[in-house]
Amino acid sequence: MAAKSILVVGLGRFGRHIARKFIECGNSVLAIEKSEERADSVVNLVQNIRIGDAANEDFISSLGIANFDLCVVAIGDNFQTALEVTVLLKDMGAKYVLARATRDVHKKLLLRNGADHVVYAEREMAERLAIKYGSPHIFDYIELTPEYAIYEIEVPHSWLGKSIVEKSVRTRYHVSILATKRNGKIYPLPHPDHVFSEGESLMVMGSPADIKPLTK
Repeated sequence: MAAKSILVVGLGRFGRHIARKFIECGNSVLAIEKSEERADSVVNLVQNIRIGDAANEDFISSLGIANFDLCVVAIGDNFQTALEVTVLLKDMGAKYVLARATRDVHKKLLLRNGADHVVYAEREMAERLAIKYGSPHIFDYIELTPEYAIYEIEVPHSWLGKSIVEKSVRTRYHVSILATKRNGKIYPLPHPDHVFSEGESLMVMGSPADIKPLTK
């Protein structure tokens, strides 16, 4: 997969973490930060930083916005600025704008004014951690849509010693087993004859309603 060219606006906690992860994945990242002090504090994580006001049209136009595959508006402490930057990026030809919001009304306004996708950074992490640590038989959780997610779950006790086909997992429980996991190693797409055993976990995709009976 070819590396992407990514612009990250704002180097607060969310901005610096997402920029670092993009870089770790092999992408080219340019970060914009208004505060020189904040930029200096993260230069060990993000080397390519421009100091400037992202809400300034002349400054933004000098960056060649249309050349970036993705623009991330990571400003979390000033919604008015985040909205202005989102509009400006789209006006400058941004291909895809990912913006951060902290309230539902902010999400709606960002989507109406150019954002292609809006995330609730703190809320989404809180929900993931609540599910992961609040359910004794769920080890991890990734939401795909409000209706479906991928869960890492303990093998239900009644499944031990039985195979996937014996339990008719997909038709009876309405979930798909994507992989099994043992000793930290993942084994994708298990064969229908795979027999469930103690000490392994399952990576399954399904709705919360279908997963719940499996984790009681």
